[in-house]
Amino acid sequence: MKLAGMLPVSLAAPHLANSFPPMQLNGKADNVIIIVFDAFTAYNISLYGYQRETTPNLARLAKQAIVYHNHYSGGSFTTPGTASLLTGTLPWTHRAFQQDSPVDESFVHKNIFTAFPNHYRLAYSHNLWVYTFLNQFITALDKYIPLEEYLLDRDVFIPKLFRYDSDIATLAWNRIIKNVDDGFAYSLFLSDIYKQFETRGIAKSPQMRALYPRGVPKNAHFSFLLEQAIDSIGELLLDLRQPFLGYFHFLPPHDPYNTRRDFFGRFENDGYTPIPKPLDAFYSEDKPLDMITPRQEYDEFILYVDREFGRFYDRLAENGLLDNTWLILTSDHGEMFERGVIGHITPLLYQPIIRVPLMIFEPGRKTRLDIHSPTNAIDLLPTLLHVTGQPAADWAEGSVLPPFSDKYSDDRDIYVLEAKTNGKYSPLSVVTTTLIKGQYKLMYFFGYEELGVNSERVELYDIANDPEELNNLSSSKKETTAELLNEIKQKLTIVNKPYLNKN
Repeated sequence: MKLAGMLPVSLAAPHLANSFPPMQLNGKADNVIIIVFDAFTAYNISLYGYQRETTPNLARLAKQAIVYHNHYSGGSFTTPGTASLLTGTLPWTHRAFQQDSPVDESFVHKNIFTAFPNHYRLAYSHNLWVYTFLNQFITALDKYIPLEEYLLDRDVFIPKLFRYDSDIATLAWNRIIKNVDDGFAYSLFLSDIYKQFETRGIAKSPQMRALYPRGVPKNAHFSFLLEQAIDSIGELLLDLRQPFLGYFHFLPPHDPYNTRRDFFGRFENDGYTPIPKPLDAFYSEDKPLDMITPRQEYDEFILYVDREFGRFYDRLAENGLLDNTWLILTSDHGEMFERGVIGHITPLLYQPIIRVPLMIFEPGRKTRLDIHSPTNAIDLLPTLLHVTGQPAADWAEGSVLPPFSDKYSDDRDIYVLEAKTNGKYSPLSVVTTTLIKGQYKLMYFFGYEELGVNSERVELYDIANDPEELNNLSSSKKETTAELLNEIKQKLTIVNKPYLNKN
């Protein structure tokens, strides 16, 4: 029905703001560019001490950047992590903690795009789930760059047809057209059409196979080249009316870890051996997974990301754009290759999943500044408003980051939440919550069937002296554990109160 009845409407009705030239803006505020690389953990970045040299370009550029060493995402996967970046609030406030969930309706008018009304605002992402938010915030965008803009030619079918409900369309595409869905098959003649359509595409050409030995980078079945998006956006920004705010959320180094040939095999047999860690109770495989190979492939994919960001920075710098632009590099969440878990779809909130990079390139800065204070994704919105002279966002829960505020407390509470199976407007009952305070980090799990009769699990780590989280101190430091656990429970009581009588 969708294919037959809605094709003309979907193709003819993009966001209306794209149909008219943007207004000339007369403000003198600095530009803002936010670059997000998806699933980019600080733990595999050599700039932060990782043994493999994965980020030579970040190390080079850090000489004129503010480098944050203990920065945390709002959640453990794209939906909550990105929502916290865009709204300046934690998941229990914006309520986007289920997979592909939109934020609460109140944030349609309370987000980073509405907070910069005098800037020309544009956004793009390779990630379908990010478009859940961009579609919610579309009236605040002066330029809505559609997903297919930087995809390879064979992959534009779904996003063009279903621009505003691509998540549902993707599920249908897998089941009906591609004939697959988590092991179940559907016998419909359209799957044969898809196979012919797919094999003719550029992504499977000999040239692309030569450049990308593991396959072209892709999100589900949408193939793309990171360098194409980097070059196109770089060119776009150079001709854009100023001041502008650009949010660009690229998929690499998210899986599949399909790096370019330039970096393929770079870390094979390099002698690096990760610290062994025990399997976690949430590990559900029948036999231990190979943690070494995917980590190597991920690290090689980071090299690709590092090079492309380096090229992006150099191009903007050479053209003078960075003279009046705040450039931000960060991620929505991390990635994990330990304890029997590969990736980030897990109740676990160990450091590799939640500790992410943050680098701020301040206009005119020529020296490196390292910040070791614990910081959070929700701090980015209030900080950018502050440094560009915009009014503060009264809804934001974050703080203005050091060195831009002398009121920042190193002992403040840093929360991260994982609640993907919890009802959107239900009290939090199946949750992992992390509280980071000073040198300590407490993880509190509750409501999971895997935990058995007690239904709770508490872990305490001294992350200053035990960054690999090898020694659970919950039994030996009972007073600290009780203090932090009580603080978490009090916080949960407060955030749950408005939802106690809701279904």
